[in-house]
Amino acid sequence: MVFLGVEEKRRRRGGGRVIAVANQKGGVGKTTTAINLATALAAVRKSVLMIDLDPQGNASTGLGISRSARGVSIYDVLMRDHDLGEAVVETAIPGLKVVCSTMDLAGAELELVSAEERALRLRQALRTGDSGEVLDAFDYVLIDSPPSLGLLTLNALVASDTVLVPLQCEFFALEGLSLLMKTVERVRGAFNPDLRLEGVVLTMYDRRNRLSTQVEDDVRDFMGDKVFKTVIPRNVRLSEAPSHGKPALVYDMRCPGSLAYIKLASELLKREKKLVAA
Repeated sequence: MVFLGVEEKRRRRGGGRVIAVANQKGGVGKTTTAINLATALAAVRKSVLMIDLDPQGNASTGLGISRSARGVSIYDVLMRDHDLGEAVVETAIPGLKVVCSTMDLAGAELELVSAEERALRLRQALRTGDSGEVLDAFDYVLIDSPPSLGLLTLNALVASDTVLVPLQCEFFALEGLSLLMKTVERVRGAFNPDLRLEGVVLTMYDRRNRLSTQVEDDVRDFMGDKVFKTVIPRNVRLSEAPSHGKPALVYDMRCPGSLAYIKLASELLKREKKLVAA
């Protein structure tokens, strides 16, 4: 029997690399990371699909999709058997499309409890029938997960090739990371043996704050080269951009936050090249 690596399996099945952006803690820059990394990848002519799996719908808003413009949503795909292609919406950014979230998704956690194959809904939506053909059109699929370890996040992890963890530079950072990694191990054991860690990206980094450097040192000691060299600084422009319905890279491409996400995308692409070459 021949055992294939995740990259080889992805090439054989077709379709883009699916990356869950996940952290059970809120306010760590998860959605900011998802939309700006997606924008940076699209800027280098990668075809990217963003799936907004957070009931708050902030990724959809941050990409300029008003609530009134959200027709078929990810809730309809998961719970009403709509095809993924029906839910894909164009954004103002060339190469970047989005599957939006609506408030209906808030009820999905309860509905999924009694659903058949409740952990596999998103994976099946991405891999089967016409949806699989939609996936073939993208180089990357980024899933913005909710700030919890509930059934929606479980669906994101089961559907993904890798998980990217934005980690705020604060006192309890390692404790939360440890809990998430235990969840990833359980998902590997039960549903998705090929799931691997894409990496940890340090967010809201302030070089003037001694705590930021202490947390960075601790996380790098704990996770080694799984931590991206690029760190995302605290930056007002990153916070302002979503209120204008734009990623920071569109709102102010030259601000420190935007430049950091451009570097992060470059580092991610270089890591993938090394992985494929190996």
